[in-house]
Amino acid sequence: MDDDDLRNEIAQLEAGSEALTESIERCRKISLAAKLTIAAGAIWIVFVLLGVIAFIPETSIAALAAVIGGTVLLGSNSTTWTQTDAALQAAEAMRADLIGRMELPVVGEERPTLH
Repeated sequence: MDDDDLRNEIAQLEAGSEALTESIERCRKISLAAKLTIAAGAIWIVFVLLGVIAFIPETSIAALAAVIGGTVLLGSNSTTWTQTDAALQAAEAMRADLIGRMELPVVGEERPTLH
């Protein structure tokens, strides 16, 4: 492969890495939302059990659904996050390998001139 082909492939890997990084950031946000949902549902259930809030079946079922739904979302998101992070690490390793194959000039090294 010549340097131009390597540069094009590196540019494509960098674009893919950027998309994976954005996906990981979305996973972080989803994880936070899932944890907050679980916490809110659990706190509501605890308050009902302690008698701080009156028992209303609909709200108690909603709190339980929040805990269960948040747990499912957190687990699913965790799997996606792990897979995306592995893909990002692989892309970065491939990029580093391609950069290592390029014939890059050393700074300060004299380059032959054509004149």
